[in-house]
Amino acid sequence: MESQRNRPLGVTIIAILLVIAGIISFVSGLILLIILVGIGFIALGIAYFVMAYGLWKGRGWAWTISLILSGIGIVMGIVYIVQDPRGGGYINIIINGVIIYYLTRPSVKAFFGK
Repeated sequence: MESQRNRPLGVTIIAILLVIAGIISFVSGLILLIILVGIGFIALGIAYFVMAYGLWKGRGWAWTISLILSGIGIVMGIVYIVQDPRGGGYINIIINGVIIYYLTRPSVKAFFGK
C-alpha cells in the first residue's frame, strides 16, 4: 500500500493546467481531424492527460519528464525570440523557468521521491 504524502499546491496547479491543456489539445485535434490532420493534437492531448495523472499521483517519471519538457520549452522560447523578438517567446521561457524552479524545490522533490 502506498504511504500517504501531501501533494504540494503547486503540483496540483500544474496538474490541473495540464488537464486543461489536454482538453484543449484533444478537442482541437478532433476538430482538425475532421478537417485533415488532427492526430498530432489528439496525441498531445492524451500526453497532457498522462502527465497530469503522473504529477497528481506524485510519480517520479512525471517529475523527470516535466523537467525535460520544460527545458525543451525554454529552448523553443529562445528560438521564438530569435525568429520574432516581439513574440511570445519570453512568456514561454518565464513559465517553463518557473516550473523548473518549482519542481526542483526540496519539498516538491520529496513528494516525487527524488
